[in-house]
Amino acid sequence: MSKIHAKPGGHEIAYIDGIWYDEDPRQLRPNDHAFRMASVVFDGARSIAGKLPDLEAHCARSIKSARLMGLEPDITTEEIVALAKEGVKKYEPDAVLYISPMFYGEQGFIRPDPDGTKFMLSIFEAEIPESVGFSACLTQFRRPARNMAPTEAKAACLYPNVARGVAEANDKGFDVGVVLDPNGNVAEFSYTNLFMAKDGVVSTPVINGTFLNGITRQRIIALFKEAGVRVEERSIDFNEVKEADELFGSGNFAKVSHCSRIEDRQLQPGPFYHQARELYFEFVEQT
Repeated sequence: MSKIHAKPGGHEIAYIDGIWYDEDPRQLRPNDHAFRMASVVFDGARSIAGKLPDLEAHCARSIKSARLMGLEPDITTEEIVALAKEGVKKYEPDAVLYISPMFYGEQGFIRPDPDGTKFMLSIFEAEIPESVGFSACLTQFRRPARNMAPTEAKAACLYPNVARGVAEANDKGFDVGVVLDPNGNVAEFSYTNLFMAKDGVVSTPVINGTFLNGITRQRIIALFKEAGVRVEERSIDFNEVKEADELFGSGNFAKVSHCSRIEDRQLQPGPFYHQARELYFEFVEQT
């Protein structure tokens, strides 16, 4: 995952206050609530040569995340979807894009004023990275409990803790961390949902309110089950991860990536990883 750079790699456009900008406009002001109090949420969807997998789900989640942060969007899921499709048409038909609806608080003291909620939509060119494998190690930095942070929102304020875990892993010579939840069970890789396979069974950490139930995660589970693969959502101990037959992660930016090293153990991309990737991109073609 050190090969993944989730930032604009090419042309970017943005929709703000009814206007499309052919650039990356600066928006936050020093006294905006978001600047001082981190009332920012975002989401990410993909356009892959005009295919828009799970776009509606990503747009709906951006609104849910905003409300969990005390914001109140004045735009609907359907309206965001329509804007995203409008923006995608500004690119070449074969473009591979990242679509990011965002909300932030402009007014308020400590608590954001819901009436000061601002919406932006960013769309930029970003190829799906080649899956060359990533390395992972256990990090000391855990996901917070739901009564400690807005864990069920895709909120910017959660990412400094993610960055601490990534920095720790990088300092040890790894790409990302394996993150535990407050109870000591495996939650995820630093910024992707975690899947493991052992003895012909695919397992993934059960959703418990401490980490996001990723939309790509949900899609892969559904596709696996449709294909007759046994998938278990359950509590997973880190020792199980270290002994897995194969490991891979799911997320919107890279979709499906395989883990090639866990701690000091080398791994090869396995059949379940290949099947997940094949099933997902077959699904994309059908959207």
